[in-house]
Amino acid sequence: MNDEVHHSVDSSRGAASARIPVLEVFGPTVQGEGLLVGQKTMFVRTAGCDYRCSWCDSAFTWDGSAKQDIEMLHAEEVWERLYKLAPDQFSHVTLSGGNPALLPQMGQLVDLLRAKGIRLAVETQGTKWQPWLALIDDVTVSPKPPSSGMITSYELLDDMVNKLSTVGNGLCLKVVIFDEDDFNYAIAIHERYPDISFVLQTGNEAVTATDDDSLVKSLLRRYEWLIDQVSVESRLNDVRVLPQLHTLVWGNKRGV
Repeated sequence: MNDEVHHSVDSSRGAASARIPVLEVFGPTVQGEGLLVGQKTMFVRTAGCDYRCSWCDSAFTWDGSAKQDIEMLHAEEVWERLYKLAPDQFSHVTLSGGNPALLPQMGQLVDLLRAKGIRLAVETQGTKWQPWLALIDDVTVSPKPPSSGMITSYELLDDMVNKLSTVGNGLCLKVVIFDEDDFNYAIAIHERYPDISFVLQTGNEAVTATDDDSLVKSLLRRYEWLIDQVSVESRLNDVRVLPQLHTLVWGNKRGV
């Protein structure tokens, strides 16, 4: 760990205890996205995001529709929720959102879980660095493609990737693909960071659908299209093409 990051981590540990805005604590289940797909894990989902993606499948974390579900919890209270749900049945926790990297106080939960021998994963769009990210075992940085309606700040993304590359934890980049513009964006991202593990994942256009059979058929067709696109693209020879596993299994159900 370089001196700058190490100093920042020490500083965050000295901060006054603060509560975390938690929307959901659930599991055990399996990770449905990124390089850890299939990993048995618990989830802690926080409220708040600095993006407003048009196709967000977790818009309830930032659009106010679930504000009555937000609980302000200390790190120890989050641990109690996790252990009550699955005593001795997990060794891995995923920090999700929203964008959990907006929260400096998450460092207290990270420290607590690491002290208990728990491996950690997090996903963020790469817009906000927090010192505690240097302590996460596996970080997925997921910049948002054109279909999201968001604009990528490459300055912030470069900073995030450079810092995570320096501290040496598990790092991958993931881009969700809905159309050809997204596909071309993914190529550009991969070429910008060619040495970082890279995942292309099918997007879910029907985040409110309740007909699971129709949803699964649609997602599998999109997955086939994405595989076909990658198969003939010489600039994507060293990537992984993945479905959104939990959507194939549970549809748009929350808390799984």
